[in-house]
Amino acid sequence: GMGGVGKTTVARVLYDRIRWQFEGSCFLANVREVFAEKDGPRHLQEQLLSEILMERASVWDSYRGVEMIKRRLRLKKIILILDDVDDKKQLEFLAAEPGWFGPGSRIIITSRDTNVLTGNDDTKIYEAEKLNDDDALMLFSQKAFKNDQPIEDFVELSKQVVSYANGLPLALKV
Repeated sequence: GMGGVGKTTVARVLYDRIRWQFEGSCFLANVREVFAEKDGPRHLQEQLLSEILMERASVWDSYRGVEMIKRRLRLKKIILILDDVDDKKQLEFLAAEPGWFGPGSRIIITSRDTNVLTGNDDTKIYEAEKLNDDDALMLFSQKAFKNDQPIEDFVELSKQVVSYANGLPLALKV
């Protein structure tokens, strides 16, 4: 879905609610941004391994990192969130195949581009939708006025803000 529609928020809430059902869990935020940095792929692999194994993991290079992930996690039932993925190459270094992880594992990917998600038959895509006008007005009112409706003097202005935000929760929250 498009930027600001709430993909990361939905993934974070889901992760917080179900992570206890898994042997290991990891939420890798801003994959696109971190991956582009110097040593980004290696840093993401270290974070993934360290969080799931609950011990400091050192990865010397990103190709060894792939082997470490496969070797150390192939029997573990894990949940992994890859937030803001925009290139298949990122998946190749972090979670290319379900077989890298134990049975029952779940990999959740947020992305603006569904093309990065073409995978096996188990891949399910959930498209985050924009808010309707009523829900958008309620969210804006909760953030601006700490109330479900706008203050009387601000009804028209609030409706203009909601219209301008075009159903994007992030635009309403900020």
